[in-house]
Amino acid sequence: MSPQDPSRLVFGAAQVITEEELAERAARSRPLRVKLGLDPTAPHVTLGWAVPLRKLRQFQDAGHQAVLIVGDFTARVGDPSGKSETRPRLNAEVVRANAERVLGQFGRILSQERLEVRYNSEWLESMSMEDVLRMTASYTVARMLERDDFAKRFAEQRPISLMEFMYPLLQAMDSVAVEADVELGGHDQLFNLLVGRDLQREHGQEPQIVLTMPLLIGLDGTRAMGQSLGNYVSVDEPAEEMFGKLMSVPDHLITQYLTLCTDLGPDEVGAVESGLADGSLHPAEAKRRMAREIVRLFHGGEAAERAEGDFDVKFREREVPPDVPEQPIPKEALRDGLVVLAKLLPAVGLAESGSEGRRLIEGGGVRLNGEQLMDPGAELPVEDLVGAVLSVGRRRFVRLSAPGE
Repeated sequence: MSPQDPSRLVFGAAQVITEEELAERAARSRPLRVKLGLDPTAPHVTLGWAVPLRKLRQFQDAGHQAVLIVGDFTARVGDPSGKSETRPRLNAEVVRANAERVLGQFGRILSQERLEVRYNSEWLESMSMEDVLRMTASYTVARMLERDDFAKRFAEQRPISLMEFMYPLLQAMDSVAVEADVELGGHDQLFNLLVGRDLQREHGQEPQIVLTMPLLIGLDGTRAMGQSLGNYVSVDEPAEEMFGKLMSVPDHLITQYLTLCTDLGPDEVGAVESGLADGSLHPAEAKRRMAREIVRLFHGGEAAERAEGDFDVKFREREVPPDVPEQPIPKEALRDGLVVLAKLLPAVGLAESGSEGRRLIEGGGVRLNGEQLMDPGAELPVEDLVGAVLSVGRRRFVRLSAPGE
């Protein structure tokens, strides 16, 4: 791919503002400075986070300069994008610990060549009150209330803090500080990225091109992938676990995962989509290919083959049917953030009562991903159960997804 050919770079994008600007700027003699900001608010890099990171890698492969902004300052403010209520602040120690952990995981996706890593505390912490007032004077409350999440909360009389109004401006100052040509982000970040264009104009810079990516839907099939929801796959988990979780992705998301999480191009993804639509391709085979491609990206081809073989041993050889019904983990099975196994069985219809569930476990008739469970008092983390197959005997199976709201 040449630096002058931006067509592959927009594949999978939700919105580009504008493609004409991107084509014109990519045709110049110098590499573009392509910015992606990530706030280290959680300790794992999920496949959802990896979507814009992989797009940044595509820009690197096209010869452009990646500018990764670690939002160690903005993480303490909290991005309100898509939130229905004020987000709790994180302290600096938590942010630093998360940043150290996720930076190592970024290396699984980004090339170390043409990579510039910056912490936005570098310029945001040193801003004076005069600097802050000058920045806020460039945007009105009315403009801020154009954001869908702010407008909804305002209409419902839900609190909106002035600090949350600051977040888009602080993110925009990142673009000014690094003189971004392009900014990447999730589609829920569109407003923030457009503020960056405005503030760059205010500072006499050429406004950045905005490229947003769709939000990857998580393993529950309904909500955006998130660590707090337990419906995620992280890029650093073992290949076998990654493959197994990906095989639990609902059929209607296969094409989205192929588009956003693999290196397959538009023609290959289109062929899979057509095959699924006309029935010439079974969803189980398309999902298997999707899982292989994603595991290969993060663990290599040999590990992907081993993971697929491990999946077959655990599921095919134990005669797990391909059309296992899927159910979210019921709230009544949860206690202090853990899933109570004896309560889970009746809650998903695998036992008549909690006491029968305990008897089934004690009798060795309950398996999780083919492994026998023997402790009737077991309490398991939600993330260990999302995507797993729970079975009683040889005929009753349930595939578990993240708890519903």
